[in-house]
Amino acid sequence: MHHTQPPTLKELRTHGTKSFPFATYKTLFHQTGIMVKHHWHEEIEIIYFSKGFFRLEINMEPFNILSECLYFINPGELHSISTETINSSEEAVVFSPHMLSFESYDTAQVRLIRPIQNGKLLFPRCILPEHPAFIQIRDTFVDLMNTRSDDSVAYQLSAKASLLRILAVLSANSLFVPDEKNYDKRVEEIKKIITYIMENYKEKIYIRDLAALVNMNEQYFCRFFKKAIGHSPMEYTNEYRIKQSMHLLKETDLPVTEICLECGFNNLGNFLKEFRKYTNTTPLKYRKHLDLE
Repeated sequence: MHHTQPPTLKELRTHGTKSFPFATYKTLFHQTGIMVKHHWHEEIEIIYFSKGFFRLEINMEPFNILSECLYFINPGELHSISTETINSSEEAVVFSPHMLSFESYDTAQVRLIRPIQNGKLLFPRCILPEHPAFIQIRDTFVDLMNTRSDDSVAYQLSAKASLLRILAVLSANSLFVPDEKNYDKRVEEIKKIITYIMENYKEKIYIRDLAALVNMNEQYFCRFFKKAIGHSPMEYTNEYRIKQSMHLLKETDLPVTEICLECGFNNLGNFLKEFRKYTNTTPLKYRKHLDLE
């Protein structure tokens, strides 16, 4: 499955299908700012940055990307991407390690694939062009991105073969890392708050309830969240609500007043103001623009 998508719509979802949990993404961005908001998933993600300047955050640790490179996101890692340059792009492959299993319990299954599935072996954080493994992995990745995707057996075999080739190169260069269980309580707390917002955005959300989730006082909690995410808790909540409203404007014929209430805004004026703040347009103009596409 291959998607070219507006970055504001990247969110928790099923990658690929249940029987073939694999998808490729190309995200194009025509202005600076956040390309992919903070999110996480249980699949592995390989990201290829070819040109442009980016800031990638993984588990609240920033990585400044100034040249071509490959990054790996392990299951459950909180991550986001912003860019410093216009017309920048990144490409990603997202897949479940369970799609790589062999029926036979050979050495590769026992010593590599099973430990990856169980979280005992982690992918390296990044590979830079000067590393001897870089060209092989990058070329395999680019071939994979350029293969026309469909539901055929041939495509699925080709995608699996490419991923296994990447695993082979990483293994040959001893690049897999044993999981040291560096548990970061802050990352789990942020994930807990984001999950609560995603599950309750239709209702009124109070700062005190969010703070109570992680046993902090409200003032400290607001500072903690803003430092981690770059937005206040209410800014993040409203942005998530607007994202859901954009989805409803696109996928349904519900009137704007109903969408406003459905997305947790109990005041139409406030909804219109927030919608314009994040999209520079009105809900009706946004829907009309979608119809023209």
